[in-house]
Amino acid sequence: MISGVSYLSREQENEMLRCLNSECDDEMSRLWRNMKEVRDMPLVSVADVLFSERMKNRFNEWRKELLQDRKGGSQFLETSNDMKQQFQTIFFKMRPALLLNGFTAHQLRLIQLVIKKHFKDLVYIRSSGDGSYSELIVYIDSDNDKNLFMKEVKDGLRREAEMKIKTAVGFRHVIDLLSSEQKLIVGHNCLLDIAHIYNKFFGSLPLTAEDFVSSIHKYFPYMIDTKILLNTNNVLKHLMKNGSTSLSKAFASLCPQIASSSKNSGLAFQPCVEVEVQVDDMRSSNWNSGAKHEAGYDAFMTGCVFAQACSNLGIDFKKHSSSANLAHNEKLQKHVNHLYFSWVNGDIIDLSTGNRIVATTVHYNLKRRYPKILFSNIVIVWGFPSQLSSKKIRECISKVFGPISVTTIYHLDETAVFVQFSKPELVADFLVLKETLETIQDPISVLHPLSELLEGGNTCAASYETYKEICSSPISKVMFADQAKAVGIKWKTKLVESKEKVKTQEDESFSKENGAADAASDSADKSKTRKIEDVIDNLSDDRISSSEIIDSLYAAQTKLSKHIRTTNL
Repeated sequence: MISGVSYLSREQENEMLRCLNSECDDEMSRLWRNMKEVRDMPLVSVADVLFSERMKNRFNEWRKELLQDRKGGSQFLETSNDMKQQFQTIFFKMRPALLLNGFTAHQLRLIQLVIKKHFKDLVYIRSSGDGSYSELIVYIDSDNDKNLFMKEVKDGLRREAEMKIKTAVGFRHVIDLLSSEQKLIVGHNCLLDIAHIYNKFFGSLPLTAEDFVSSIHKYFPYMIDTKILLNTNNVLKHLMKNGSTSLSKAFASLCPQIASSSKNSGLAFQPCVEVEVQVDDMRSSNWNSGAKHEAGYDAFMTGCVFAQACSNLGIDFKKHSSSANLAHNEKLQKHVNHLYFSWVNGDIIDLSTGNRIVATTVHYNLKRRYPKILFSNIVIVWGFPSQLSSKKIRECISKVFGPISVTTIYHLDETAVFVQFSKPELVADFLVLKETLETIQDPISVLHPLSELLEGGNTCAASYETYKEICSSPISKVMFADQAKAVGIKWKTKLVESKEKVKTQEDESFSKENGAADAASDSADKSKTRKIEDVIDNLSDDRISSSEIIDSLYAAQTKLSKHIRTTNL
């Protein structure tokens, strides 16, 4: 959207303006140091002595010429071409000044010493302009004139800095104009677009959704999302045949005369709003319908869809002189300032109030594909072999806990995934099993379905709460595995507290009454665990085949998993 465009956010501009005073003060301090606090430098070199004396004579002659000119004497005279190249008489802040050219840094230092020792009415100054610096000797009438001169220099520095800041604002002037004019902002499924605009042109994104909504509404009081409009308005839903409301599909369905891909649309004979497009000469030759996901063309399609949708709702654009008036139209008003906060879950947020509205139009298959996120059911896994895909990770876990045990796999980045289980108790089961397999460290472990996930010995896992703790650290790394390492995570598995450890007093009393039964259960649990270990120990026994070992391992593991789940219920 803004690739290659110069801009400065409002937050950056305010910060630069805030620092402007201190920067100007620093610059003034530097100037005063140049004028007052130049430390003496011993002239041990004959060349330095001769140069300093020559400069003293030259400045004295120039000063006398200035005073003679004020009394009606001759104009400034230059004695040689070399002098003309090195000294040029100009006016700086309405005062006569000598522009110094072609001197080395050491020579300029000597000139400052000469001015300080021998001339009370001359000031050495370094002036910036047009991206470069100039060394000047300025004539000052008096101490009052010197103070006035320094004030003028400071004001000049401020104006120059302010001009640079205004120039750097760039494209944000357009965003500010849209905000100040309270224009109706139209987008299609545009929450992320708005967040991007806010981050680039206003400042860092607020920490909470409530603050973000409040800030967005302050800058853009009228917004409309065409996706929500198409999904919630009965007239438009009928025209879309309750089908997909993606931007390209909506454009093809509502604007068939414009979209080349909609020649066979059932709405081909419906009246269409005429849209005038202005394109520069370079783009006109490449202007073709169907170039979706290109920012400019997406904006064009969104505008066409909105215009046609308004027309289909019977809105007469001629009666609305401004977009603000259009936002108050009774046929659009209930859709204004509603954005999809989560398209997957169908959550809509009202920018005017900050309240969330649950949409009923999210398709069932979409809900099935993207089920509701339950943080208590989530395990974060990282450090696994890089070649493992989400599908492969799901297969590894499902072979142990069942085909419907894993609801969703979310890739956090290439080093980490979120595994959401269908039941919260499976989180503890998975972490216990992972730690057990890593503790055994016997050859048979390579035959376990989870072995591919644990290959390499670097796979770590923990609950979602641990993920939040790791991310809350002030240390920030791009990859989660690097983040965990930087935080100081040295364990491979962090077990969650079992339900038995958080029982109420009533449960504890019940446990005492049934102590014998619990002891028997624990004995059975240990017995099943020993069965697994026995199978592993017999790996080298030639009397047992590999298939028998695997079958025994699966059988024992299945019984153990069922027992754990039954105990936790």
